[in-house]
Amino acid sequence: MLSRNTTSLMQKNNSGFTLLEVLIAIAIFSIISLSSFTIFDTVLRGDAIAKQSSERQNELQRAFLIIERDITQISRRTIRLDGEAPLERLIQTASDSFASEEQAIAFVRHGWTNPGLLLPRSDMQAVAYRISEETLQRLHFNFVDSVVGEEPKVRPLITDVTEILFEYYDGKKWQETWATNSLPLAIAIEIETKDFGVIRRQFLVPGDGLAKKKQAAGTKP
Repeated sequence: MLSRNTTSLMQKNNSGFTLLEVLIAIAIFSIISLSSFTIFDTVLRGDAIAKQSSERQNELQRAFLIIERDITQISRRTIRLDGEAPLERLIQTASDSFASEEQAIAFVRHGWTNPGLLLPRSDMQAVAYRISEETLQRLHFNFVDSVVGEEPKVRPLITDVTEILFEYYDGKKWQETWATNSLPLAIAIEIETKDFGVIRRQFLVPGDGLAKKKQAAGTKP
């Protein structure tokens, strides 16, 4: 009798899990796996967004540093294109050789590094800024006076730009065009991007004698 009860108990212990227990275990494991995947995916997405935002901010900072360097070193020298006579104004707001859009700017700047004049070029540089295919571009020539047929070197600075606006400060007010043969006290660049919206920066420039008189009189931008 004892032997039969022992055999029956051993058979019950060796019967394993029921189907319901297996289904419940699978359901619990699935919920845990789904939760873990969701958390992992969220972490990856957050890291990707943070990295993209950091790269975008670095792109904007680099671009505005380059723009500031150029504008603060504007030279009182006109541009000469394709070996022709120098243009009349120091700042060109539109130039077929640089850009076909009205909202563009071109000028000559000092300070193009050339230690000991080892390279066969000047330390002055003709530069321009324009928008092409929603990208703010910086253009320059190898020589301050470009020769016939020379194409400018193009450097993309800021992507996803939908609009650009330049303004010039004469000591009294900001204006969108600069038609005089002189330098303004300041130049503002305003760009509209898809992600950050409108970004505006203002840069002081070395003005000419008229601008200096206005500045000495106490007029500030």
